[in-house]
Amino acid sequence: MTAPPDTAPTDAELLTASVRDGDRFTAVYDLHYADIHRYVAGRLGPQAADDVVAETFLAAFRRRTSFDPSRGAVRPWLFGIATNLIAQHRRTETRRYRVLARVGVDRDPGGHDDRVATSVSAESLQPSLARALAGLSGKDRDVVLLKALAQLSHEEIADVLGVPYGTVGSRLNRARRKLRAALPAGSEGM
Repeated sequence: MTAPPDTAPTDAELLTASVRDGDRFTAVYDLHYADIHRYVAGRLGPQAADDVVAETFLAAFRRRTSFDPSRGAVRPWLFGIATNLIAQHRRTETRRYRVLARVGVDRDPGGHDDRVATSVSAESLQPSLARALAGLSGKDRDVVLLKALAQLSHEEIADVLGVPYGTVGSRLNRARRKLRAALPAGSEGM
């Protein structure tokens, strides 16, 4: 007995279909919204995340005709767009980490959505880690947070940032060394 073929369209097929029928883009949005939002909220906070995620999907919708599946999957493509938009907010992100380093975490994040975003975002970081992240270069911070918040593979991070696979590894190693050096003794897991 053979298993029935997987008939669910891939996200690349959905994106391609959305070129002919813009309403099909909703399926791409539904598949990836939560991951993109979690990543952006971890970088910029829940309030800014809503705007940046909206900008991400608007940019993806506008650029969907230029998507080339031979260059990578839709998921890293979307994370690339989001990371580029975050770069436009780089000063805000660095300032946010510095504030978190000084004041710590807001222990009353509000409603359920805010609590979920807070639990997976940089707001839940200890002040020393927030200070260490603020001290990283933007390129190193991108690699660390694409790995930690978005849980992308090295290959996906390379696709997102448009850099060679080896560059991802070297940036990640350099950032981890800097983070370890900046964190108090006994902070394992980096």
